[in-house]
Amino acid sequence: MSSILFGAFDRHNFGDLLLPHVVAALLPGREWVCAGLAQRDLRPYGGHAVQALADLAAAPGQRHAALVHVGGEILTCSAWQAAVMLLPTGQVQATLAYLQGRPREQRQWVRRMVGTAALAPYTAARQRLPGVERVIHAGIGGVALASCEKALREEVAAALRTADHVAVRDRLTLAQLGAAGVPVQLMPDPAVMVADLFGRRIQAQANQGEVAALRSRFPRGYLALQFSAEFGDDATLARLAAEVESAATAAGLGVVLFRAGAAPWHDDLDTLRRLAARLSPTQVHVFASLDLWSLCALVAYSRGYCGSSLHGRIVAMAFARPRVNLRLPGPAADADGSACADKPAAFAATWDLPEVPRSVEPGAAARGIQQALAVDPARLQARAKDLVREGRRGFQAIRQWLG
Repeated sequence: MSSILFGAFDRHNFGDLLLPHVVAALLPGREWVCAGLAQRDLRPYGGHAVQALADLAAAPGQRHAALVHVGGEILTCSAWQAAVMLLPTGQVQATLAYLQGRPREQRQWVRRMVGTAALAPYTAARQRLPGVERVIHAGIGGVALASCEKALREEVAAALRTADHVAVRDRLTLAQLGAAGVPVQLMPDPAVMVADLFGRRIQAQANQGEVAALRSRFPRGYLALQFSAEFGDDATLARLAAEVESAATAAGLGVVLFRAGAAPWHDDLDTLRRLAARLSPTQVHVFASLDLWSLCALVAYSRGYCGSSLHGRIVAMAFARPRVNLRLPGPAADADGSACADKPAAFAATWDLPEVPRSVEPGAAARGIQQALAVDPARLQARAKDLVREGRRGFQAIRQWLG
């Protein structure tokens, strides 16, 4: 009897490609099927052959020992957001333009894309899973849940109350679900164990190809820099380029720009190239690869990570690299990351060292990078080991539920 790993593995995103590898390694001895909302083959990027959950659930006579929700900010992902992110990038603008002002057709299109009428389709309710014996959530997130529409919040809470085990990855999500009456535990995102589980594989990847060439080109190291398309206006790019150039020059580092996700509403290669044009050609490189293991190696063997991706930060944490996240200008996050529903800040507030910076605006990137680079490497190593222990403790509870 197989079990299902369920998540947003059906689109290109750094964390969503990585998480099923990590969880399958932590829960060996089972036949795992990877499921998303749509059938997709992400194996060319280091991901998985993904089946549509609706098809698995509807298959006659099929029984599954468990469904494990694998990470990601799944609790707040609406059906509309999920549907758009499943589109090929080249179809997004035309599709949005056509659906604008056509609410009935929009609802029908969303339903076809995600395969369900659920408002939060990546949070599967037990009643939609008649052939599944156990439902488990392993290190999921939902820091912006309080700002979602009431109907979505209620649907999510109802689905989680029927699960056998719910573990979330930050204290902000923990508090919100606890207030909603959901029994919930805290564990780090499973990706904190990527170095422990796949360190040799990633080292081999770093010793060949583009990453090896970059290590040779920048003998004093490089800053791994990433940001989503939201940072792509000229003024923001100008500020960010000036800050990054200042910090990298002071530390003697190169700058390597990369994408942590190519799905719609994630990162954009042209935006990276526009920033690169503002830096010295001898200082910068645009890393075009979208291969999961190459991205892991790029971050793992950098001198530090700076970017908007939570899993960029988490992989840096796992490999004891300096790190700081970027956020758009606006209210700074509170101590728990809550003021602007900042998921990297919420995760950092829960699991990172107090002296490691959380999220900074582009205009403060130089200070954030310098602060990150100044943290004692021994402290970063100790935190990485602590996170592995915490992560494995979380999976001990999950294995007890799986039997």
